[in-house]
Amino acid sequence: MNGGEIVASVLKAQGVQYLFTLCGGHISPIFVAADRQGIRVIDVRDEANAAFCADAIGRLTGVPGVVAVTAGPGVTNTITAVKNAQLAQAPLVVLGGATATMLRGRGSLQDIDQMALIRPHVKWAARLDRVAEIVPALERAFLIAQSNVPGPVFVELAVDLLYDAQTVRSWYAKSIDKPNPTLLERIQATYIRYHLNRLFSGAPHTLSERIDGKMPHASMAQLKKARSWLSQAKRPVMVLGSQVMLQPNRVNQLVQAVEAMGIPVFLSGMARGLLGANHPIQFRHKRSLALKEADVVVLAGVPCDFRLGYGAPLRRAKVIGINRDSHDLNHNRTPNLGILADPHDVIVRLAKDWSSSPLSQWIQTLRQRNDAREQEIRSQADETVDGINPLALCIELDTHLSDDSILVGDGGDFVATASYIVQPRRPLSWLDPGVFGTLGVGAGFAMGAKLHRPDADVWLLYGDGAAGFSIMEFDSCVRQGIPIIAVVGNDAGWTQIARDQTEILGSDTATVLTHMDYHTVAEGCGAVGLLLDDIAKAPEIFERALSESRAGRPVLINAIIGKSDFRKGSISM
Repeated sequence: MNGGEIVASVLKAQGVQYLFTLCGGHISPIFVAADRQGIRVIDVRDEANAAFCADAIGRLTGVPGVVAVTAGPGVTNTITAVKNAQLAQAPLVVLGGATATMLRGRGSLQDIDQMALIRPHVKWAARLDRVAEIVPALERAFLIAQSNVPGPVFVELAVDLLYDAQTVRSWYAKSIDKPNPTLLERIQATYIRYHLNRLFSGAPHTLSERIDGKMPHASMAQLKKARSWLSQAKRPVMVLGSQVMLQPNRVNQLVQAVEAMGIPVFLSGMARGLLGANHPIQFRHKRSLALKEADVVVLAGVPCDFRLGYGAPLRRAKVIGINRDSHDLNHNRTPNLGILADPHDVIVRLAKDWSSSPLSQWIQTLRQRNDAREQEIRSQADETVDGINPLALCIELDTHLSDDSILVGDGGDFVATASYIVQPRRPLSWLDPGVFGTLGVGAGFAMGAKLHRPDADVWLLYGDGAAGFSIMEFDSCVRQGIPIIAVVGNDAGWTQIARDQTEILGSDTATVLTHMDYHTVAEGCGAVGLLLDDIAKAPEIFERALSESRAGRPVLINAIIGKSDFRKGSISM
């Protein structure tokens, strides 16, 4: 077996079904071997999107997604995606090609110090020197990527580790087998032979079975105290974030636990959709006010960063913090009870034999506020703007979501607007970049989601600015039969930035786009492109998009929307 075949064997043993890549000579043996071993290889048009694809797979399955990229610019192109995965706590394995071990630092093609570049952005990074190191290093990578606080890891695989020994030795044949060599040439040949023998020495390692990550657990004393506080609370609130979804195969247990506790809940990030669309204890609006009035607040997998006002709304409440990350657990607001443990596991254990006082009056108060805000949104959706009212567009889109739809958000103003309106129908059906706020995740996330759940309708909600980062991946979708549906909210501008900039600085410099024909770009890639410039046409357009997608064709809807004041006053920094 060559090194590429060894890599593919490890991936296969770890349950990897997809390898995302953009081809490069340094890594060819990896994806060729993966394909031959039954791992589907998905090649894309930009390495960042390959990493975003793998990120989505990791979030939705719990098995680290895997991306292989070539040396130099292949690795550097993934940095934003890797950092996004780190901050979003998504399990990801990055395989980076590199120059031959004997040529490191000598100025060969695409040779840079990749380890110095990547180390600050991953949980663990390794540079391999021998073929015998491949199996143990990759297995360690899978363990680290999914243990405790999940995140990305990086394994650098030099090109001479991936090809077979005979091929690699042939690269140096002229240097080794010179006729009538000088003393210096004999010394050089001896060193090369030593280096090559060491490169391929060592017994092959036996592959391990599927590796599961490790996670911290709460003590019985902590659970008892948390249960006591919550069962006696008059106005408790739970806020569930992405970290509660780190055990996708046990999500039904989490749903049952949250329902059994009956505590009002706000969902964010990957937790959106956990309880479906209109659950009686789930609320979407007026969260800050609820937190200010609550007597006990559970922050499950949620740090007190800008999304929670840096902890300001929680000054009066007893806070029970549950987090795998000790830094996030104590960030900005130290909890009254801090539990360094997996939030999913803690909530499931808390719900066993649950009993508490009735919360009907508190729930009714929250429901009245929530419903009043819903009515405000509906009223604003009726307002006339120059183009389609974005709220009206989102309301119409929501009516076309099936129970098995997945929503991917990639954009600023339009996606933030949609988050107030469209409702995921089931767990693990919402993907957004997370705290890093990265534009460009859309196509990769949508492709990964569709590959994982091919029977689901995957809706990619694009801001028109964000669409420019990855719209060429419609070519990848067409070539590989990944029929996603994208809806571009096209208001011809970087609207989220322009809101603050024009008001504070009095200028729209660098925030103006055009009503570009994004649907024509999609058509040029071989996909179905649809123009939506009248809200009256929306039902027909959405139905056609669903029909085309379910028939196996990727679709992009270019929706010409107007600028709304719905998010006026929201900050973008």
